[in-house]
Formats: sequence, structure tokens, C-alpha cells
Amino acid sequence: MDKLSKEQRHHCMAAIKGKDTKPELLVRKFLFSRGFRYRLNHPRLPGHPDIVLRKYRTVIFVNGCFWHGHQGCKYFVLPKTNVEFWSAKIERNQKRDIEEQQELAAMGWHCITVWECQLKPKVRQRTLESLVYTLSRIFVEDRRVKSYEDYEDDLRIVAEEVVGYGTVDYETKIN
Repeated sequence: MDKLSKEQRHHCMAAIKGKDTKPELLVRKFLFSRGFRYRLNHPRLPGHPDIVLRKYRTVIFVNGCFWHGHQGCKYFVLPKTNVEFWSAKIERNQKRDIEEQQELAAMGWHCITVWECQLKPKVRQRTLESLVYTLSRIFVEDRRVKSYEDYEDDLRIVAEEVVGYGTVDYETKIN
């Protein structure tokens, strides 16, 4: 049973922000302090990602465990009242998240999801350091120079058949 009245619950839920949340601000401040520059909620990208790092072709979604249904997380507990509504809403959010990430991947973007529970004080530093490591790794891999062996298999050159050095039949060349 809910301890709050319907109006009180409505007021509490309406006050929850979608942008500039505490977890999002933590990630943004950390990235900025490490020299990463980004854009916020890019309107032309599917899902309006929380953080867009164009130089790294990477988007970061900072998801709340409850709102996005983080499976296996202690912070994701389905409410006991109005269960049908909440389960349908969270399922819609999860499907939308998957579709948006697939669209972004098809456009050539790397997608990283940081969960709210990964930013709790005990694991925050490890999460943020691994985020920096991942971004650095993406940057290096995207700009890696391919070796000659990598190109060898990709070459499909159409050329004239070589009979042998100095033994070209000129009559067949003319025709």
C-alpha cells in the first residue's frame, strides 16, 4: 500500500527530472575534468543521448535503474501498486533504448550506458575510470592504421592476364 495520497505521489513523480540529473552531472564533470569535450542531448541523434562525444563517435546514456529497468539491480523494484502500468512503461522504455542504440550503431556511433547504481560512492571512481579507458580505446581503434596484410584480402583488382614477362602476345592485345 502506498503511504502517500494520489496527489502527493503525482507531485513527487512529476518533480523527477529527465535532464541534468545528479548521475548525469557526475559523469559530465568527471569527463570535463579529464579533458573530454562533449555536447548535451543532441537533437539530431536518435534518443537525444545525454552526452555526445563527436571526436570519439560515441554517445553516453546515463540511465536511472528504476526508469530503464536495470535487471539484477537492487535499485530496480517494481512498485506494488498499479503494477500493470509500471511494468508496461518500463518495458516500453527498455524497447525504446534498444531501438535507439541499434539506430545509432547503424549510423556508426559507439553507445555506452552508465547505470545510476554504477555511480554510487563505493564504485563511482572505478566506473568513471573504466569509462575514460573505454573512450581512449575507441579513439585508438578508430584511428588505427591498417597493416598491409589487412588490405591484401580486400583487394579485388580487375587486370589483364599476365602470360609471363616479355612473352605478351601482341595480336591478342590489339583485339
